[in-house]
Amino acid sequence: MHRMLFEKTGRAVWMSHLDTMRLMQRAFRRAGVLLHHSQGYTPHAYVSVLLPLSVGTESVCEILEYELDEPLEITPAQMNAVLPEGVRVREFYESGRKAKELTDLLVELTLEYDGVTPPTEAVAAVLGRESLPVEKRTKRGMEETDIKPLLHDFAVSSQPGRLTLQMTVSAQNPALNPMLVVSALKRYAPECRPDFASCRRLEVLDATGEVFR
Repeated sequence: MHRMLFEKTGRAVWMSHLDTMRLMQRAFRRAGVLLHHSQGYTPHAYVSVLLPLSVGTESVCEILEYELDEPLEITPAQMNAVLPEGVRVREFYESGRKAKELTDLLVELTLEYDGVTPPTEAVAAVLGRESLPVEKRTKRGMEETDIKPLLHDFAVSSQPGRLTLQMTVSAQNPALNPMLVVSALKRYAPECRPDFASCRRLEVLDATGEVFR
């Protein structure tokens, strides 16, 4: 199975998932690589991202699967030469692992404060609760969801004007949007509510905690 590891950072985080897919297909063409397409009246390229990224979230560990019409060696430099700022290919590789083996994400949530930075213990106390019900938007509207079972591990550190949470969260079936942790802080510790929050995916993991590739 052909896979590509890439980053999406900076201004590129505001690109939607569909726009990212279109971008990648154009980039393959511009790099002189022919993707395999389906047959029929509306052929589409065999290319997909394993875990679609929310708009506004950075990532240095996105995985894209693709199929080619003919065997061809591609280099990151080939693709990076035709990709915009903020999107960078790190590696091309072959893998026999199934997407369902990707179970967790290592993420970094940055909380910024204009005023007093709350103590790390206050944030840890919220995340250490036995349950963390928050409101989550679904196809049926807003629903109460307990995110605690999807938050597997966390560590909190403090810097002037900010707190950094490094967390291991469920990646799929179901997935946890790390920004819901901010919702939990707003509900259970209003004094810890940040003035600005941002998220970054650091690594994709399997059930054993090992890096998934």
